[in-house]
Amino acid sequence: MLFNSIDFIFFYVVVTILYFVVPHKFKWIILLAASCYFYMAFVPIYILILGFTIVIDYLAGIYIENEQPPRRRKMLLAASLIANIGILVVFKYFNFLNLNVNILCDKFNYHDPIPYLKILLPIGLSFHTFQAMSYTIEVYRGNQKAERHFGMYSLYVMFYPQLVAGPIERPQNVLPQLHMKHDFSYDLMQSGLKMMLWGFFKKLVIADRLSIFVNSVYNNPDMHNGTTIAIASFFFAIQIYCDFSGYTDIAIGCARTMGFDLMRNFNRPYFASNIQDFWRRWHISLSTWFRDYVYIPLGGSKVSGRRRYLNLFIIFLLSGIWHGANYTYIIWGILHGLYSVIYILIKPYLRKTPGNRIAAALMRMGNIALTVSLVTFAWIFFRAATVHDAFTLIRNLRSFGAAPFIGDGMSNFAQSVLAILLLFILEYKLEYYPEKFNFFSSPNIVVRWGALTFTILWIVIFGVFNGGQFIYFQF
Repeated sequence: MLFNSIDFIFFYVVVTILYFVVPHKFKWIILLAASCYFYMAFVPIYILILGFTIVIDYLAGIYIENEQPPRRRKMLLAASLIANIGILVVFKYFNFLNLNVNILCDKFNYHDPIPYLKILLPIGLSFHTFQAMSYTIEVYRGNQKAERHFGMYSLYVMFYPQLVAGPIERPQNVLPQLHMKHDFSYDLMQSGLKMMLWGFFKKLVIADRLSIFVNSVYNNPDMHNGTTIAIASFFFAIQIYCDFSGYTDIAIGCARTMGFDLMRNFNRPYFASNIQDFWRRWHISLSTWFRDYVYIPLGGSKVSGRRRYLNLFIIFLLSGIWHGANYTYIIWGILHGLYSVIYILIKPYLRKTPGNRIAAALMRMGNIALTVSLVTFAWIFFRAATVHDAFTLIRNLRSFGAAPFIGDGMSNFAQSVLAILLLFILEYKLEYYPEKFNFFSSPNIVVRWGALTFTILWIVIFGVFNGGQFIYFQF
């Protein structure tokens, strides 16, 4: 079930009302049943896969906690991780790996007898797999007590607001909240609804409108010059941000209306002044997952320089692979690994921020522009269908000319630019003057309701309602 659908609006209203009407001891049943229905709205049979991993990890958590010999505990943890990663490999990477084996076999005139699997990737598989793995890892580390209530553990994995695209939560945050009693709160309800409204604005007004221009260029890389490719690449950088952060806003807002507090997943990433800062702001739940469960166990930054650089490359390579079974994602990850290593190497030689306010502001703007440019260049590989298409787009960047207005023409382009300007104005105010920006929560009733009415009308009039699913659903 897509957030940007009428079906979801009815679903959300009914579930939320039921959640506050039924007694506390039955609330988890309402949420779990709703989450099962929500997931089965995509491909019903795949709930069996989710159920299998839930049973494995639920039992693994209990046995890991009860076992005393460290070796046995490690074996149980390994079994849980292998089960989760194994399912991920089969559904997401099997055909990609088989294709590469076929290519290798052809070079030696050998026929690979392993057939391709005709399977559809379960929605959000990477997200709930990583969330499930964080549970068993935290139980193993002693940071989380094993959950004895099977229904509550199932709900931890399946909680519908963040089931298919995160944020990837830790058990310490969500499991205690599932046991708590949540009474209706007017403040939380209005705060959550406002956040959902802003998420819908990002998705329907910005992301899906930008996709019209972006798809026209990236689906026909040979037909465009540097001007349209540069515009489309910048548009995609904004599109994927608004698409993904829009989903996250809806998810967090939806959970907040019921009293749940999910972690922040984005923090205005395009105001980052360097690549490290970008990754502290972008997809925070995934970057911290890799930091805590891969980077730090590998030694993190407490190792020699070369080993630290290798650790960074491993993290970003895994991040690229996590996003999809395509070399485009792998190259995207490698580029960010390269950016990060170069930044660490040159950081000691970078000029410090000058005392003069104007000079400091200009330097900050320059750093932000450079960071956005590097990130946007890497997005070319992320968005391109193939590596060949990506290099075609990069090669054509050198040939500039008139930019034809494609998609819906000049009107669509103008609306896209206007929406982007509004986004950056609002995020600029939030970044540098947060205490002065509270249009949605202004004590002035005219400002508050004016801002809400304006946003709703803009969605209704200029929203794109046939944009389809969120980009990160495919991961």
